[in-house]
Amino acid sequence: MKALPTPSGHELGTVTIYDVAARAGVGIATVSRALNGSAPVAEATRARVLAAVEELGFRPSHAGTSLAARTHAANGIVFPDLSGPYYAEVLLGYEESASRLGRSVLVLATHGRPDPAAAVRDLAGRVDGIVLLGRTVPDHVIEELSAFGLPVVVVARPEVDGVDSIRADGLDAARALGEHLAGHGLRKIAFLGSPEESPDVAERWRGVREGLGAHGIEPTVTPCLFDEESGTRVAAGLLAVRERPDALVCANDEIALGAIVAAEEIGLRVGRDIAITGWDDVMAARHARPALTTVRQPMRTLGALAAEVLDERITKERTTPRHESLATDLVVRDSCGLHP
Repeated sequence: MKALPTPSGHELGTVTIYDVAARAGVGIATVSRALNGSAPVAEATRARVLAAVEELGFRPSHAGTSLAARTHAANGIVFPDLSGPYYAEVLLGYEESASRLGRSVLVLATHGRPDPAAAVRDLAGRVDGIVLLGRTVPDHVIEELSAFGLPVVVVARPEVDGVDSIRADGLDAARALGEHLAGHGLRKIAFLGSPEESPDVAERWRGVREGLGAHGIEPTVTPCLFDEESGTRVAAGLLAVRERPDALVCANDEIALGAIVAAEEIGLRVGRDIAITGWDDVMAARHARPALTTVRQPMRTLGALAAEVLDERITKERTTPRHESLATDLVVRDSCGLHP
């Protein structure tokens, strides 16, 4: 059914705080203050905002109307997905810190939801602050929540103006991985992952290219979902051709573990006939046979720090954005060969 038009011609549900701000000639923060009374606004400005609200038929979301008086003692954390060891480790770290700080945790996964932004806005109305991992929602949704006064921390995605951010710096480690593979004399390198879908993976792809490029080696990239089954399927296709790659550089450990299965199924000895590397250093990477060369990132620390940074904003211990970048480390094991 088509949405009913408002007097201004907009459809209900399509008008945003940005539309109101543009019509009133103010910023979205001013609109927020005018609507929820969180700070003084000149009477003339408030009148313009209210007139724009009426004209456009703007209806603040549940999140927007409830943020001003939040006392939930709960934090929200939003993941793209909850499957896989990476997200489990981040969540463990987050939960441990939030518990120590006396806050409960509400968890949301956006995978499979028809309207992730609506789900995040609904969660925002039930918590005192929120952490968002990766590209779960567009930047304008994050800016909108922040404009309403909700403390927001983004993890593993580019910075958003006025919002705290935490990330793992993978560029140097990815370069080192490329240099290491080049040192083995490997020339035909395939990267398995989808850089366009993840800022972290894009950084890994860039670093590996730079490390190999210093030795005149240009790797290829093959899109791959971030799970073991996809790793097996994509790697099997790459290894089935006569001119197969010398090395498979995988965007995470799950893809790499799947690639090991694909190599072994056709009789290749991983670490001797072909090199395979991963990223994250999950527990399975350490106990695989052969043990997986990978890049260790502080997954649990990412979650713990996110809870701490968010609490600083909720308690107003700090009012300016904080941006943290955590180091990652190349861990050389048998899957790429025993010697550099």
